[in-house]
Amino acid sequence: MAELRHATVAAAAARASSSPAKRDAEAATSASSPFLPSPRGGGDGGKDGALRSSPPLHQRFPLPGPVRALLALEDPSSPSAPTSYRILLAVLACLALAALVSAPSVCSRLNAPYLCRKDGIRLQCPGVSGRGSLWENPRVAAMSWKPCAERRSDEISDLVSEDETSGYIFIHAEGGLNQQRIAICNAVAIAKIMNATLILPVLKQDQIWKDQTKFEDIFDVDHFINYLKYDVRIVRDIPDWFTEKDELFTSIKRTVKNIPKYASAQFYVDNVLPRIKEKKIMSIKPFVDRLGYDNVPMKINRLRCRVNYHALKFLPGIEEMADKLATRMRNRTGNVNPYMALHLRFEKGMVGLSFCDFVGTRKEKAMMAEYRQKQWPRRFKNGSHLWPLALEKRKEGRCPLEPGEIGFILRAMGYTKETQIYVASGQVYGGNKRMAPLRNMFPNLVTKEDLASKEEIEHFKKHVTSLAALDFLVCLKSDVFVMTHGGNFAKLIIGFRRYMGRHRLKSIKPDKGLMSKFFGDPYMPWATFVEDVMITHQTRTGLPEATFPHYDLWENPLTHCMCRA
Repeated sequence: MAELRHATVAAAAARASSSPAKRDAEAATSASSPFLPSPRGGGDGGKDGALRSSPPLHQRFPLPGPVRALLALEDPSSPSAPTSYRILLAVLACLALAALVSAPSVCSRLNAPYLCRKDGIRLQCPGVSGRGSLWENPRVAAMSWKPCAERRSDEISDLVSEDETSGYIFIHAEGGLNQQRIAICNAVAIAKIMNATLILPVLKQDQIWKDQTKFEDIFDVDHFINYLKYDVRIVRDIPDWFTEKDELFTSIKRTVKNIPKYASAQFYVDNVLPRIKEKKIMSIKPFVDRLGYDNVPMKINRLRCRVNYHALKFLPGIEEMADKLATRMRNRTGNVNPYMALHLRFEKGMVGLSFCDFVGTRKEKAMMAEYRQKQWPRRFKNGSHLWPLALEKRKEGRCPLEPGEIGFILRAMGYTKETQIYVASGQVYGGNKRMAPLRNMFPNLVTKEDLASKEEIEHFKKHVTSLAALDFLVCLKSDVFVMTHGGNFAKLIIGFRRYMGRHRLKSIKPDKGLMSKFFGDPYMPWATFVEDVMITHQTRTGLPEATFPHYDLWENPLTHCMCRA
């Protein structure tokens, strides 16, 4: 019994000496870890007898060693602790390295310029915050790009001396004013390609325009030659030493023909340059769309932009009159208001050439069929095949919009009847009757003849191209430009506004196929049509997009002629 009592006392003394340390350790662990529950009192008053505390969270859900070490669940003095810390440091190092590698990509995305991209036939544009304006593109679109085709003061000229040039080239710029403008830009480009001297182009009389305008009647010759003097050598006339002037454009020996459309720069070097070197002076005929876009060097395309946007300026008198017309448009209501310019392509010739069907009486349709048969006999044949072809073209959006159709689209986009609209067009086919629906929706339609006095406009009637130049400049200065069909006029205007306005100015290209859908479904409510118009035209307002291969440089000069702002 004495031995038993001695053993009991020794065990009690051992428990007494070890219990405080254990309790302190447990208390410290409990206080330092959020995963351990607070101590709870025991007793026999529980529902099921003795009250049991739930196990700690880290015991119910085992955690990896490094995480346990980080959360102070792992004893630093344990053998596995150094390994856990090394694993944790390795994981943190990998995360830091991944963040460091991805940082430039993230920054580049945050600082990327505003640029729309083609997705099939649709244009996908970055989203912007805030509600769009009827009169301007999003501000962010205008902050990303700037013009950069102008000549810089520090740019080094590679122009050779007059004795080292290959020879002289001479062209006739054919067609209307805008087609002639493109031909002049291309003439400067091929002179650069072949290292030749350009003789000031002649504006050829067109069969439709029947105009005898000369280059100096429209454009500022001095500015044209001086601005390009470090790029291409340009002379006003054929050199005096050349005595066979009558042979140019008439003699086979002096004319380069059969140049394919959209020819490459290399084609001119291989096929035209040898003849210029041999004959010293050669003319090129015809010269409509005889230079490509994606098959010429970048610097040549930039030179074309330099000619179009900087070197080719209209005469001061034309510029001043256009400024007056634009000012009068903005002040028609007594207050300064924005105005829209509408390029309405619905002349008789355009309607006939489109071979589309339009609303009209039987007599009007018979007269149009007779006109088409006379003007385009090979395409017309007997006319029996034209009806299904006309329906297909209208569904595909390849027909000119009628005045009433463009009125519907503009009203659906949110423009009210108070909108001031400048109309640039020839004689509208169908006259006032055809214009009535548009005028009912937008009563404030005016032309240059309405804005200018008879005395002011009479001076410009000497040359048809002068009147076209006024329309060009007033459309260029407008707050919103709207086209109704393709053509060089609309292409040049949209490209000019993109370049000089840095994409801020809206240039609307209506979806012509929408009208076919709208009129083809008599049950489509107006609200649905409005929704379709708004969604479709969000990206059809002249926003920044890359110039892709085989695309027209004149409508979209961004890739070749604009730089990051």
